[in-house]
Amino acid sequence: MVENDTVQLLKECNAGVKMGVSSIDEVLPDVKNAVLRQKLTVCKDEHEKLGNETKNLLNQYQDSGKEPNPFAKGMSWIKTNTMMMVSPTDETISDLITDGCNMGVKSLNKYLNQYKAAEEKAKDITKRLINLEEKLAVDIREYL
Repeated sequence: MVENDTVQLLKECNAGVKMGVSSIDEVLPDVKNAVLRQKLTVCKDEHEKLGNETKNLLNQYQDSGKEPNPFAKGMSWIKTNTMMMVSPTDETISDLITDGCNMGVKSLNKYLNQYKAAEEKAKDITKRLINLEEKLAVDIREYL
């Protein structure tokens, strides 16, 4: 049970990191404000570090990880591109990223509760990812 919960939690973190990095990569070329660009870039780098930690732990369990849900990824792409066509502003980017952060926090907390038997190192990564998402949402509020 402990190993299964640990692997499942790590897989969800892995997918969440990939979704976060992908979302930031999608909007970065359109960011006009240098400070906003820096905040997004720093957060992306931190996501990638947590992704590497997650991947290393998954490798120890002989698991290859998990890709983000294709439907969720597709819907995110459609929403992002539609909103950016209508209003290609930093405000739109901040709105999109804030929504993504909020969905990530909600999902990660759900998985943290679902996989209660996971090892502390997996829970720690999950909590750090949640904190990273919460911090980014607060940090970019001024651009909404």
